[in-house]
Amino acid sequence: MAAWLCAAAFTATPAAAREHHHALHRAVQPAPQPADDAAFTGYGPTAPGASTILIDAQSGQVLGANGADTPRYPASLTKLMTLDLAFQALRSGQMTLDTQIPVSYHANSVEPVKLGLAPGSTIAVRDAILAMTTMSANDAATALGEYIGGGSEDRCAQLMTQRAKQLGMAQTNFANASGLPNPNQVTTARDLSLLARDIVVNFPEDQQFFEVQSFNFRGRTVYSNNQMLKTYPGATGMKTGYTDLARHNLITSAQRNGHVLIGVVLHEPNWGDTYAQMRTLLDSGFGGPAPSTTVAAATPVVPHGGTLQMASNTHARPAAPIPAASRAHAYPMGGWVAQLGVYSHMAKARTAALAAHHLSGEGIPRIARVETKGHTMWSAQLAGLTSNSARATCSAMAARGNSCRVIPPSVDHLAMLTNDDGT
Repeated sequence: MAAWLCAAAFTATPAAAREHHHALHRAVQPAPQPADDAAFTGYGPTAPGASTILIDAQSGQVLGANGADTPRYPASLTKLMTLDLAFQALRSGQMTLDTQIPVSYHANSVEPVKLGLAPGSTIAVRDAILAMTTMSANDAATALGEYIGGGSEDRCAQLMTQRAKQLGMAQTNFANASGLPNPNQVTTARDLSLLARDIVVNFPEDQQFFEVQSFNFRGRTVYSNNQMLKTYPGATGMKTGYTDLARHNLITSAQRNGHVLIGVVLHEPNWGDTYAQMRTLLDSGFGGPAPSTTVAAATPVVPHGGTLQMASNTHARPAAPIPAASRAHAYPMGGWVAQLGVYSHMAKARTAALAAHHLSGEGIPRIARVETKGHTMWSAQLAGLTSNSARATCSAMAARGNSCRVIPPSVDHLAMLTNDDGT
């Protein structure tokens, strides 16, 4: 039966695959047994109503919130923290996208939705990430979590919770890598907005994974279950999630007119209400629905090795600052940097960094917050280069009329950020 379910998820049309995905969650995921009766009395993670929050990714400002601090079960939104740890490991060189991670009996045994990975087999990190961001595969998430945890999903969950505390996610605790039901796995909308912002700000090179609508896995097409990618102009991911007690959950990042917003919607009764609420949140932040002529968001860099269909796009109070991800051994290729400019909008800096990476095929796109002349700006850089590749990158950018500066390893990169585009 399980094998048939997995096969059906791969072979269905995109629309059918999405409906099948959500139906699987409803049909087969067991409800957790809570530590007390709180989950069934209208308190704690299953309190009535929905929780929402909208933040500006550049400033961290909260643009709107309702029940944002109510404890909730995160369901598959948990996978964002597993991915956050994976992106750190990729950045530090502890693994690569081609690293083959083992599939344990435990990873094979988890409830669907899943790829149907066989115990004793392996899966590339790239494919595990894509399976998590598209179909929300629990076996891929568990295998990746076990790898990050040195063979232990429990250890990975401890690392996830530690990272949450670093990010200021004060009400969050993780118990597994996938988001499958566990009464000890609790978070809030506000906490999840901090996690999403960490990924958007600190890992621009990995944003591409959230924009994938489908990819080829060993001859089978895996489709995304995130409707926002197809229906909301400028949407750039990120994640859906459902369990019986968590109900319907969604995190979306979107880019429009140089601004990036992140919305979180938790505990909605159905997917229609979830997506409608998210559209309303984002529209309010952007100042209204996008016109039909909305310019597409920047095309992300496609990860090597897969055949991907990318998404076609189109009363505030400050949030706690988020720490940068670990930069230990961050640039294994080399210490040279191609500085691409400083921008007033984070989205423009991200676009510049990704465009340079796409052009050169080398280095690590990086954006960083910079305070200059009393204003917050965003630098765009391509880091981890050799001297020759940094110079070649700047030459190629200059030939296209773009500014670029080569910065040697011995120089404080941020100290060199003296120019801005005035936008």
